Amino acid sequence: MQSKQDLFMGDHRAGYISILGKPNAGKSTLLNALVQENLSIVTPKVQTTRHRILGIRNEEDSQMVFSDTPGILSPSYLLQEAMMKAVYSSLEDADVLLLITGMDEETWEEEPFLEILKNSSIPKAVVLNKVDLSDESGVNQKMDYWKSVLNPEKVIPVSAIKGFNIDSILSFVRDHLPVHPPYFDKDELSDRHIRFFMSEIIREKILQFCQKEVPYSAEVVITTYEESPDIDRIYAEIIIERESQKVILIGKGGEMIKRIGSEARIQMEAFLGKKVFVDIRVKVIEGWRSKQAYLKRFGYE
Repeated sequence: MQSKQDLFMGDHRAGYISILGKPNAGKSTLLNALVQENLSIVTPKVQTTRHRILGIRNEEDSQMVFSDTPGILSPSYLLQEAMMKAVYSSLEDADVLLLITGMDEETWEEEPFLEILKNSSIPKAVVLNKVDLSDESGVNQKMDYWKSVLNPEKVIPVSAIKGFNIDSILSFVRDHLPVHPPYFDKDELSDRHIRFFMSEIIREKILQFCQKEVPYSAEVVITTYEESPDIDRIYAEIIIERESQKVILIGKGGEMIKRIGSEARIQMEAFLGKKVFVDIRVKVIEGWRSKQAYLKRFGYE
């Protein structure tokens, strides 16, 4: 395989692009549309994304390394603090910033993060998402609003879920990438190991099927991953904070955990292109979201 340096031509461009925004703005949907792969899990619930996830779009003369980040929020416990650290760290190595905001979002004047963006010299575009839910007048008003409060290089109206105007974002990014050799081999799609994506698929099902506090108290750990040509065997633990939550996750007669495992297996098989066996257990660790040692163990530090 050619090295990244071998692939470098004098006009090759490469860089990191941070996708920022509030919870449920559509960051993960946008990342998946930009890289044309389902790398980030997507659910209607806020705080679906917990980790910073890199998605890589490779083109002949460029490499775009998109960074999906947790939603911008005011932390209430240590897990959320760690999530916000991931947001701030994404600004440190960014060559381009994409602030995604929905047509249904309230104004940002009281948002402290707005000042950070204003003071940043990094080229930035506001990605105005969910324009399919509005009319031309409403879109124009929102575009004018963002030009006045942030004055970005560009405001780009899109519908991430429908793939509308994604090319305009890619064009903006290409125009602002520095001349640089690829950061990753050209056949890579992400910096994350396959175990991470499998654990995220399970967590997505928890978010989809469980309500109230249960999804936010749950973490998924892949304890064993056995690969073979015909079938991958995946053993996972769902970490939860209370015994009452464990009861809900398992369900009457094991119905809920069977549903989570079955739906996760189907998605894993589509992702991997092979048969998958999934074994999921539930374990209680009281208050893990506020314990530094467990946050570090689960990859939040």
